[in-house]
Amino acid sequence: MNISTLNAISPIDGRYHSQTADLGAYFSEAALIKYRIFVEVEYFIALCELPLPALKGLSNYNFDAIRLEINNLTEEDILAVKEIEKTTNHDVKAVEYFIKKKFDELGLSAYKEYIHFGLTSQDINNTAIPYSLKAGLSIIYYPQLQELINTLSDLAKEWKHVSMLAHTHGQPASPTRLGKEVQVFVERLENQLALLQEIPFGAKFGGATGNFNAHHVAFPLINWKNFGNNFVDKKLKLKRLQNTTQIEHYDYMAAQFDGLKRINNIVLDLNRDFWTYISMNYFKQKIKEGEVGSSAMPHKVNPIDFENSEGNIGIANALFEHLAAKLPVSRLQRDLTDSTVLRNIGVPLAHTIIALKSTIKGLNKLLLNQKEIQADLDNNWAVVAEAIQTILRRENYPNPYEALKDLTRTNTQINAQVMADFIETLDVTDEVKAELRAITPSSYTGI
Repeated sequence: MNISTLNAISPIDGRYHSQTADLGAYFSEAALIKYRIFVEVEYFIALCELPLPALKGLSNYNFDAIRLEINNLTEEDILAVKEIEKTTNHDVKAVEYFIKKKFDELGLSAYKEYIHFGLTSQDINNTAIPYSLKAGLSIIYYPQLQELINTLSDLAKEWKHVSMLAHTHGQPASPTRLGKEVQVFVERLENQLALLQEIPFGAKFGGATGNFNAHHVAFPLINWKNFGNNFVDKKLKLKRLQNTTQIEHYDYMAAQFDGLKRINNIVLDLNRDFWTYISMNYFKQKIKEGEVGSSAMPHKVNPIDFENSEGNIGIANALFEHLAAKLPVSRLQRDLTDSTVLRNIGVPLAHTIIALKSTIKGLNKLLLNQKEIQADLDNNWAVVAEAIQTILRRENYPNPYEALKDLTRTNTQINAQVMADFIETLDVTDEVKAELRAITPSSYTGI
């Protein structure tokens, strides 16, 4: 950790910088500038494919040369854009002026007025930001979530045959299998990931108030709607919204943030379950040489990874909640409240990445304490009452539920001998008694 990270206000750029640094390529100020420039350049190239008289001279131009020059930006280039912004006090206009200067250097001055032609700044923001969000999710978030799913899936297979006492309402309940309980989270995460990936990345591209006003007045014979659809849908691989104000609706983006929040809640649920299993001594934790669990109690090995994940999820979800609620709301054709909010979309994603990594770390430190799990089963024979009364119902035995209730709903210990003695009192065949005696807390785990 260097002096700049030590002085960072946010732990994302400070304490956790090493875990979140990769997100900077998609959600930092520099990244936003780069994606804006990318969209501006691709838009200019798309214009050159139209029958516009002023751009005929570029019909055989090698546009890859422009892409190479413009998109391989250095830190000095980014700082140059920020320097221009000091004068313009407008971030997208600064990008436009920067590209025009580059065109001068490339000998393309005659064509530079077609940079940002007919556009408003939101045509750039509302394509650059969803483009960066799509890239950030695809390259950083999805693989990290998949790593968690894979880790859980491996544990579910490893613990497939481990019988475990279930707990409903915090009380002993019908036994289950540890692997199956882990598989519950695998299924939940896979289902929600599939839903999240179905949500399109919406984009607005249509001029000042969404009607291609400037485009149409300049070149009325060109079908600008088709042009916009082709540019956004086919070239940028986003989904162009057909009817907009000056800004994108953000309804799809809000759905994505809701989906991310929902996945986080599943991870939060998982964290609390494993925290509780550790407190029940169902798991020990791997001890790392030199680590300290408590500054005062030398024996402690705390479940800090699950706690760290839970805390970061809380921050992430609070921000996802605000983003999802605020972004779809804008006064009339546009207000500026979305602008500052959109600059923060990387923040909850960063806290989410920290959370996912912490949960994975916690899972990889678990040591199964099967002796304690088995002891809990052996000390709770009352849980087989459901099985016994169900078989008795099958045999048309009178009032089986009530008979088992009288036996088990007491404050006395129900053990194997008590249950065996009870079975002997039942007026059923020896075959049924043998069937009932074969039921144990370890074997009564269903399918």
